[in-house]
Amino acid sequence: MKKTILLSCIVLLVVIAYSCKKNNSTTSISTVALNLPQTPYMYYGDSNAITVMPQYYDSLNNVATLGRVLFYDGHLSVNNSISCGSCHKQAIGFSDNVALSTGFQGQLTKRNSLAINTINESPLLFWDGREDNVNNLSLRPLSNHVEMGISDPATLPAKLAPLTYYNQLFINAYGDKNITLDRITTAIGSFISSIRSTNTRFDAYNLGNKSAMTAQELHGFSLFTSKYNCATCHTSTGGGVVPGGGGGFYGSESFKDIGLDPNYSDLGRGAITGLASDNGTFIVPNLRNVAITAPYMHDGRYKTLSDVIDHYSHGIANSQNLDPILKDASGNAISMNITDEDKQALIAFLNTLTDYTMITDPKFSNPFNIN
Repeated sequence: MKKTILLSCIVLLVVIAYSCKKNNSTTSISTVALNLPQTPYMYYGDSNAITVMPQYYDSLNNVATLGRVLFYDGHLSVNNSISCGSCHKQAIGFSDNVALSTGFQGQLTKRNSLAINTINESPLLFWDGREDNVNNLSLRPLSNHVEMGISDPATLPAKLAPLTYYNQLFINAYGDKNITLDRITTAIGSFISSIRSTNTRFDAYNLGNKSAMTAQELHGFSLFTSKYNCATCHTSTGGGVVPGGGGGFYGSESFKDIGLDPNYSDLGRGAITGLASDNGTFIVPNLRNVAITAPYMHDGRYKTLSDVIDHYSHGIANSQNLDPILKDASGNAISMNITDEDKQALIAFLNTLTDYTMITDPKFSNPFNIN
């Protein structure tokens, strides 16, 4: 009899504890406070847009605001532990500060997290160019078995439906609170598309402020564009006046084998196209904010810009698809033999590509962080 009573008490306590946990969870979901922009036209448009097409820009901004919340929401992972913002941190140019990022079960990703900056980018996304639509970009990490672990993205709307803070966000963005996968991915794509780095000292110099760069930085820029020919690969996709700040070309020219290894452990673009000529090639990364987005390369092997320059100075391997620009007249890997003085000038120039406004702008920040 005593055992029966004791067992009943234990069961009752378990039920009460579960109920409390459930109620606390519901309460926390219902009372989530979001630090969202109060000023219109924060993501898209300018002062002229207010009088020209205000409703159009209102819609764009509301979709981007929803995308911002989704970008930082851990509920987009299978166990609510990882968000897009976990591996793309605003303070470091929306990159990650480790060679390989940690997924929802503590496993490491296959490659280093590319920084996000949508100005003058190649239309092909990820290191291997496996996606060409920014609205579909978020589906890749969502369904990745290491990163976020949502095996069937079609289940995501039902997963997010109990989160009441999305009701008004979807109404503002789309006119009703109906959550669909297409709306989720479009909103995240809209937010990502608004992340643009244009306020650098390099830009200020090009716009006429000739005191924005030092003599050493200007010398580094000259070395970058001429002596060491870095700008042949790292230039504006739009053909503009920002050599060193754009990152990549269109189509197949966006991908290069820069002689990281004599033999390929990662086929890169070749794994997507199936072409042997693409093996070992990876997208030419955007160099804006490069000074704060270490470590570098697709596998994060280089910890500093000095390490990267040392690679080009004397570490280029004779790999199968080594880019012709990195070969000498005999077809072998070149050694640029970059002097210490030139190295410091190059690094000084690359530091002028940091946009401190973008990496501190509240409209790009984590809305779940309430001060």
